[in-house]
Amino acid sequence: MRSFIAIIVAVTAAFGLGLALPGASSGVTYIPAEQVTAAFAKGAVLVNHGNYMVHAGRRDTEGQVEVHTRDADIIYMLEGSTTFVTGGTMVGARATGPDEMRGTSVQGGETRRLTKGDVMIVPKGTPHWFKEISGTVLYYVVKVR
Repeated sequence: MRSFIAIIVAVTAAFGLGLALPGASSGVTYIPAEQVTAAFAKGAVLVNHGNYMVHAGRRDTEGQVEVHTRDADIIYMLEGSTTFVTGGTMVGARATGPDEMRGTSVQGGETRRLTKGDVMIVPKGTPHWFKEISGTVLYYVVKVR
């Protein structure tokens, strides 16, 4: 877990965001283990603070292609494995909300196999797709605006 926190610190610094230092009480969020476990049971947003969100991601089946025009995704794989596609051109694109697009597939792009412990950083505006899922996949996503 410490390596994940180090990654978050490095990425937020790269995006020009500030982080509160340990011990600073202003804006601190604590989420008990029971709530985290419940969030992973169905996949849920743990925190939404406007400039960043933390999701407890869960996938049992492949997803749709996603493009977030304002948010970068920092994905940390906790369990399972997936074929993950980034880049390329989204096929069947449609708006699903403000600054959010979904599609049916990707032409081109780069395919990787993600497994426990892997980190994937997807810049805003980049198509990405959980194309194939092996078993249940659990992952944290930190969305940075």
